[in-house]
Amino acid sequence: MLSIEHLGYRYPRADTAALDDVSLTAQRGHVLGLLGPNGAGKTTLISHLAGLLPVQQGQIMVDGQPLATVRSATPTRIAVAPQEYAFYPMLTVAENLACFSAAGRLTAAKRDERIAACLAVAQLERYQGTRAEKLSGGLKRRLNLAIALLPEPELVLFDEPTVGVDPQSRAFILEAIKSLARHGAAVIYTSHYMDEIEAIADQVVILDRGRMLCAGSLDELLAQHEPVMVLAADGIARDALLALLAKHGTVLDSSGQRVSLRLKSRPAEVLAALDNASATVHSAQFGRGNLEQLFMSLTQRSLRD
Repeated sequence: MLSIEHLGYRYPRADTAALDDVSLTAQRGHVLGLLGPNGAGKTTLISHLAGLLPVQQGQIMVDGQPLATVRSATPTRIAVAPQEYAFYPMLTVAENLACFSAAGRLTAAKRDERIAACLAVAQLERYQGTRAEKLSGGLKRRLNLAIALLPEPELVLFDEPTVGVDPQSRAFILEAIKSLARHGAAVIYTSHYMDEIEAIADQVVILDRGRMLCAGSLDELLAQHEPVMVLAADGIARDALLALLAKHGTVLDSSGQRVSLRLKSRPAEVLAALDNASATVHSAQFGRGNLEQLFMSLTQRSLRD
């Protein structure tokens, strides 16, 4: 549905580009997970798709037509559920949905149908008469979701939709987004939570400093990198442990009690080397790395930096 080709953007008086030669596609029925640390260019990319920034370089096409043409003709084909609360706090849930239905130019019959459907999707029926400012954090996020879905968009952009919510609301929102894709929408989902991306994304794109580091399915991306060992050991000085492990791979994370090592040697060789150094291994896990380890190996910095 969506095709972005060689997109570039530089803010006025900025020393570097916010986006530099970014190309990706988003398909109907799929969730595209968009990852990157602060300043990676995620918000700039979402702002382009939401019509808030003009295209300076490259092109954005929706079903073969330029994004600007599509947004001008049918602006409700693309919806945004932003990180911030995007509703009127002094209005009730029902009043907010009625207000945004009018903004989306829904007919009276369609308005009633869509409000009922979105209340059901977000499970907000019980709160129709509650003022939005009185809702809990999780319910506010669900109201954001309901508003975004009112015009039945074909492409939905989710920008950190689970920030500050309880685990139950978080699980509910993720399942609702997966269901949205199953019913044919194209979804772009940005998050700081790696486990969310692993749980719902069909495709993953990692941005850093405005450039794409990698793109593909999670299985494809993780298969391209060496396996990872996570271990905890004592009986050896910390510096000596890290120096020993560095001979057998790349240390990805040593900030806690456990050390993550991207392996170049066999796991048995690492354990034998620790034994020869009189270290006591308390736990060792070996297998394919996860998304966070992949991110760290590509960027060498924390996702929240």
